Amino acid sequence: MKRIIALCLLACWVSSCSQPEVNAPEEAPEQMQGKPVVYQMFTRLFGNKVELNKPWGTKQENGVGKFADINVQALTAIKEMGVSHVWYTGVLHHALIADYTEYGITNDDPDVVKGRAGSPYAVKDYYNVNPDLAVNPAKRMEEFEQLIARTHAHGLKVIIDIVPNHIARAYQSTNAPQGVEDFGANDDTSVEYARDNNFYYVVGEPFKVPVAENGYKPLGGEAHPLSDGEFDENPAKWTGNGSRLAQPKADDWYETVKINYGVRPDGSKDFPELPEDYRYKNAEAHYQFWQGKSVPSSWVKFRQIAEFWIEKGVDGFRYDMAEMVPVEFWSYLNAHIKHQRADFFLLAEIYNPAEYRNYIQLGKMDYLYDKVEMYDGLKDIIHGKKNTDVIETVQAGMTDIERNMLHFLENHDEQRIASEPFAGSPEKAKPAMVVSTLISSSPTMLYFGQEVGEQGALDSGFGKPTRTTIFDYAGVPAHQRWMNGGKFDGGKLTPPEKALRAFYSELLLLSVSHPAMLGQYQSLHSFNKSHSQAYPHNVFAFARWADTGEKLIVVSNFSNTDTADIQLHLPASLTGQWQLQAKDYPLTDLLGGSHAAAVLEAKQQFITHLQLAPLESRVLALSL
Repeated sequence: MKRIIALCLLACWVSSCSQPEVNAPEEAPEQMQGKPVVYQMFTRLFGNKVELNKPWGTKQENGVGKFADINVQALTAIKEMGVSHVWYTGVLHHALIADYTEYGITNDDPDVVKGRAGSPYAVKDYYNVNPDLAVNPAKRMEEFEQLIARTHAHGLKVIIDIVPNHIARAYQSTNAPQGVEDFGANDDTSVEYARDNNFYYVVGEPFKVPVAENGYKPLGGEAHPLSDGEFDENPAKWTGNGSRLAQPKADDWYETVKINYGVRPDGSKDFPELPEDYRYKNAEAHYQFWQGKSVPSSWVKFRQIAEFWIEKGVDGFRYDMAEMVPVEFWSYLNAHIKHQRADFFLLAEIYNPAEYRNYIQLGKMDYLYDKVEMYDGLKDIIHGKKNTDVIETVQAGMTDIERNMLHFLENHDEQRIASEPFAGSPEKAKPAMVVSTLISSSPTMLYFGQEVGEQGALDSGFGKPTRTTIFDYAGVPAHQRWMNGGKFDGGKLTPPEKALRAFYSELLLLSVSHPAMLGQYQSLHSFNKSHSQAYPHNVFAFARWADTGEKLIVVSNFSNTDTADIQLHLPASLTGQWQLQAKDYPLTDLLGGSHAAAVLEAKQQFITHLQLAPLESRVLALSL
């Protein structure tokens, strides 16, 4: 019933706030959603039904998901959770160990491939898709185009990765448009650096495969014709993470090479720099700035790549390790993208808070990972390293850019919540998820399997426990129980897994269907710590409201052992903005609303009394 109510609320808000075009389902997400919800799907694993999970197993043994597995039932179920964008991770053709020579694809060397299925961040061909993901590899691009069309038909938008900092050591495009040359095709390899070289070179030294550590062997030690401890690259190129050694270390990104964006080896810039006042100008002004200016070759190549995928119907990019690329390049690229499609979704992986505003304001990013502050702060609370004060501090520091900071508790790089090193139980992250999702107008991201408590417990070969592997052929057990052989109906989930997915669905639908989630925010935390004796240290409370009149109070109990008996006070600054009269107001529970009715009482201050079970959250709507 609650889910039906949420969907009705969403429909009512849509009808009052938008005018959807008839017969244009690809436009639906922008009109239906307030704040975006991104569902990150690791495409190779999502539709895989095989449950063997042999370490270092082949795709014949362990299975591999296909574009075709992402069917109507899967997309419907994703959409019903309130999702607006699907980030199809690992779509681009990256280096992997399989023989596709009959399709004109060269074999990759296990000495410079991580895992058997390969890292999706070692892109081998920017103009094609991973042949593993196609039923017919000869028609792999057509199969991805069909997935784009299916996704759009469900009112969802499509995001793919762009990895501008590095590419696979054996990059070779078989599908580049006429006139587009491969990276490095015209490089002067006799010099370490030239502005229009695509790579940096270790002049006079050939590449050497790293010395293995901890007994590592490619393919787990399986014999392979190319696995001989050698890889032909002369002169050696700088490695993707910036190592300038001809023989990088085992923990370097040795499977990749770094792209040169016109930054000299001493760090100085060999391209036009943006005037400071462009921080306050829009993307169109940035587009005009770059017209007629000479820019490095790599800038042009990545603009061509972006334009290719926009033509294919993609709606957004997630940029890998964006801060390793100069901000001026992002101004150039993103301004060209926004000039072509103003609604394009641009998300950047950035971990340096000191650079956040530069990449938003000068680089024209729409959204950045809020990993180092919000994610890390919430994880520290779960671990007992910090108290809930950190939430208030982080959010206060984001006041001017809060809408640009994407929130998440899982992605492909991070530990699964249910793994022992993170929370050990998906339940323990529930209050963190409520706060992360509802505290701001920023987007929320969900990693596939998170909603059913996937543990990431497998040793898959190159991929080790706590994280779901991105390097190997594998199944994802909890997700496969929800997938139920391709029905995507949760038919094999355990009762706790079903309850967890219902919680995520209810929370995400709440976040997209209530105008307050795009409205204003005020912390109630510090005020209650100083004004209420009945406000436990492991509770966090805040208010959200909209000009439409909706007023919400969100309270979360982070303790996994103690019930919180709370006397919550509202400060005069808030009740004045809400224009509350001297009377009692009923409070309606929007999240798990089976509780006894609450009341906001008009005393010397407005006060409500609440009792929250361990790990419980309440979202209370004030009835005027």
